[in-house]
Amino acid sequence: MAKSDLQPYSFAAGEAAGPYEITLHYAEGGSDKLYRICIEPSDGLFVVNYANGRRGGTMATGTKTSAPVSWPEARKICNKLLSEKVGKGYNPIAGSAFDGEIAGSVAIVLRPADTGIRPQLLNPVAAAELEQLLQDDRFIAQPKHDGERRFARVNAGVAEGINRKGQTVGLAAAIGDAIAALASDILVDGEQVGDVLYIFDLLKLDGDDLSGQPLAQRLAALSRLLPADPAAGREQQALRRAETATGEREKRALLERITASGGEGVVFKRLDAPYVPGRPASGGPQLKHKLHDTLSAIVTSVNAQRSVALALIEPDGSRINVGNVTVPANQPIPAAGDIVEVRYLYAFDGGSLFQPVLMGIRHDLDAAECQASQRKFRPVFA
Repeated sequence: MAKSDLQPYSFAAGEAAGPYEITLHYAEGGSDKLYRICIEPSDGLFVVNYANGRRGGTMATGTKTSAPVSWPEARKICNKLLSEKVGKGYNPIAGSAFDGEIAGSVAIVLRPADTGIRPQLLNPVAAAELEQLLQDDRFIAQPKHDGERRFARVNAGVAEGINRKGQTVGLAAAIGDAIAALASDILVDGEQVGDVLYIFDLLKLDGDDLSGQPLAQRLAALSRLLPADPAAGREQQALRRAETATGEREKRALLERITASGGEGVVFKRLDAPYVPGRPASGGPQLKHKLHDTLSAIVTSVNAQRSVALALIEPDGSRINVGNVTVPANQPIPAAGDIVEVRYLYAFDGGSLFQPVLMGIRHDLDAAECQASQRKFRPVFA
């Protein structure tokens, strides 16, 4: 990608004169939405407000400052929010105002392109199968993080992110800077949680394609490149090597720790397997076990009192309503058409989810993936 395709964006570091506003656009799959961030004066200080929603529709509004703050603090909050949004695939659009000045390099905005890179996807494994995987030394275990699947690579000296669909997306500056510092030619696979990328696989390094090598060799190379011990001087706060447990004792301890902390789940991977994009019809060398039932659903409407209505797709293409979910105060209100991840206890046959909890908006899924077959139903006893 040519450097002319890159655009650094940041709220200016100078004295406040205003207006300071940026509008970002997200168009992926069936989504077509806007996110607006602005700094506004208030009582001699400043507040950071936002609005989001489908393009052409009603925008939901909110604030990132519970009370007015100083200009440097407002700018810091704005830049952090901007970095997060760009990292999820939003692009700034024309018309954003920076009082004539654009400074810094908080985030790099990439023109979306299909890289041809696709992730290796995992099949679920039931609790009854865990014992065999824990005892089988051919498999290692890693935590399943609650974030978005993200490749990161350095290509011709430029760091860029790649989403689950193989499209280029923006990287938060901290992640981009950290991956660029590791190597001039590298491709890693991981899970992005906020401004941190948990790396669990190394697929390319210094021009060498490692994907055909056994996982054991790829993990060894990753360990040398990114030691887990901060004292080694190479661990980056924005890049963290995913914890890997080998042997029955380590795997059991990891599973117990994830369970006790309320983590999302655990992933099992065969040490002798190459990296193969796509999902096997069944089984496979990479398996996941979720400790909680979750599903991806389509937001059909925004309700009063910070809640949204959800739907899933039946095999015939029709949509079924699966109830509402409350939006936590620390999360933005999704817009109609957004895809969200929801944790729930169980589903009623033909009805709503029981005790749903909104985990967040998914930027890496299409509506077609929100199938009704995801549901796990309430047990029926005779």
